[in-house]
Amino acid sequence: MKIGYDSKRAFHNRSGLGNFSRDLISIISSYFPKNQYVLYNPKKAKINFSLNENTTEVLPSSIFWKIFSSIWRQKGILNQIKNDKIEIYHGLSGEIPQGIHKMNIKTIVTIHDLIFMRFPKLYSPIDRRIYFKKFKYAADKADVVIAISEETKKDIVHFLNIDPEKVSVIYQGCNKAFKQVYPSEALEQTRTKFNIPKAFVLNVGTIQKRKNLLNLIKAIETLDIDLVVVGNDKRKYTNTVKEYINSKNLNHRVHFLKNVSTEELAHIYQLANIFVYPSIFEGFGIPIIEALYSKTPVITSKGSCFPEAGGPDSIYIDPENVSELRSEIENLLNSEQKQLLMVSKGLEYAQKFEDKHIAEQHVAIYNALI
Repeated sequence: MKIGYDSKRAFHNRSGLGNFSRDLISIISSYFPKNQYVLYNPKKAKINFSLNENTTEVLPSSIFWKIFSSIWRQKGILNQIKNDKIEIYHGLSGEIPQGIHKMNIKTIVTIHDLIFMRFPKLYSPIDRRIYFKKFKYAADKADVVIAISEETKKDIVHFLNIDPEKVSVIYQGCNKAFKQVYPSEALEQTRTKFNIPKAFVLNVGTIQKRKNLLNLIKAIETLDIDLVVVGNDKRKYTNTVKEYINSKNLNHRVHFLKNVSTEELAHIYQLANIFVYPSIFEGFGIPIIEALYSKTPVITSKGSCFPEAGGPDSIYIDPENVSELRSEIENLLNSEQKQLLMVSKGLEYAQKFEDKHIAEQHVAIYNALI
């Protein structure tokens, strides 16, 4: 089989969709080496990652399309896909090229979430229109839609009016760095490099209102524990968070880390006492999986996709209830027995997100289409 991927995110995004794209391409090409994999990248890569011998990066072939790379990704790419004799094209981030359904090429689109539909106030009207148009087109025209959780599948059926029989659920996994056990020397080097406290609660994710960091800060305010935050800024909300920190004199207890490599982040997960993820809504929540593999107890939100990611033995709270969150953090910190049980059960549950299983599920869909 010769499979093409929309790889913009893989080569240009350092988190979220970028991590998903790089990991998926890597595991599928590793477990199924007899296929050929073509990665369509609209412009020179910002992120270089290791490609297997059966994997090729393709850029726009003409100066014109190099200049108008965003249009190339939507339309101009079709001639290259045809010339490359692609049998299946997989859009990894909610989009497929316009008109590809008219070619003799099977198409798949992975949709991660429809948060812009669920929480429209978080997006500008023009962004909502653009996103809806792209996602609706892709879901309508693709042969198969892959949702990353049952929650996302429900949203695809509801908001995009797609036949549920057309939508397959395949969970995401996480980078292999989080599945390794690191020597204490490596962990302590990372602790020293970032000046990380001995005991801390960890939060990982983009700093934006939906992720609900402010309520987590309020929850640990009166507890004897520091908070370490790893995530990119969304400036307006970050300012709100830091204004609160300053007003409560918490600067010495809330630590924002930047320029953290994937391996260093894996170290930080393993150093943490608890991982807390009080997000309002997610398509899935990869950081939860990273924490489970890192043998770190998880506290996250009730509802949405969170129980799918965290399993039956994580702790679930109302993300708007600061006192409940505070109480659960305090209780868990005070119970080593509970922590050990959650670590054991969480790691057991995480095995359903193993790389081989995810690769096999995707290739089963590819084979069925061909």
